Amino acid sequence: MIQALLLGLISGFGILDGRLFGVMMFDRPLFTGLLVGIVLGDIKQGIIIGAQLELVWMGLASIGGATPPDIVTGGVLGTAFAILSGKGVAVALALAVPIALLAQSIGIGLRILNSIFVNKAEKYADEANFKGIAFCLWTPIILFFLSTFIPTFLAVLIGSSQISTIVNAIPDVILKGLQVAGGLLPAVGFALLMDMLITKKAAPFFFLGFIAASYLKLDITAVALFATCIALVIHFFIDNNHSGSDKNESADHLTEGEIDFE
Repeated sequence: MIQALLLGLISGFGILDGRLFGVMMFDRPLFTGLLVGIVLGDIKQGIIIGAQLELVWMGLASIGGATPPDIVTGGVLGTAFAILSGKGVAVALALAVPIALLAQSIGIGLRILNSIFVNKAEKYADEANFKGIAFCLWTPIILFFLSTFIPTFLAVLIGSSQISTIVNAIPDVILKGLQVAGGLLPAVGFALLMDMLITKKAAPFFFLGFIAASYLKLDITAVALFATCIALVIHFFIDNNHSGSDKNESADHLTEGEIDFE
């Protein structure tokens, strides 16, 4: 019971990263694996399993409206079941991924539910109801905490064998459907993000990055470094020259008596 409670708190703590604590990477498997190892008395395995799961989910990010697999619930439960069963990384990888995909559906439903509080907060703001605004701000945070705390607590309390039976009983069609949906959501997220950000001035940089990746076969690191160089050139040469010319123009138009030194 105590271990289940502590592991549930770890999941709840992890899901609040980016929502309450700022982006501190508390939700990453490498960090949660360490905490799970401390609770279950096997720090070494917790770090090893967390590092393995980190490799699996290293590229996951919530972009735009996309909801990635729940790496907090999947990471904590995968690590916990692997340590409790004594079978190591193999069990962690086998359980963490489907658990994360199942928890992803909970996250999607929760985000839909939380959209209700956005409209309420706008209504309370028009009425200058500060207590109502605070309620709309804190309720989604509490719901996010419970969305990971409760599944983790119950799963550990029930046991890994029962969870494995439940996961194995889920039809492959549903799991494959969740995987396909998870693959499509990032594309939708990018589309939403571009719809908000793309302008006439920014569009050439988007297409330049696409050309560099597609035709020049550059990886993400090379594209990022290339973009950094372009940003530095624009900042130090183009912007400075423009600001310098503005200063010269303003200096040329100064006449005696315009500046009061007192």
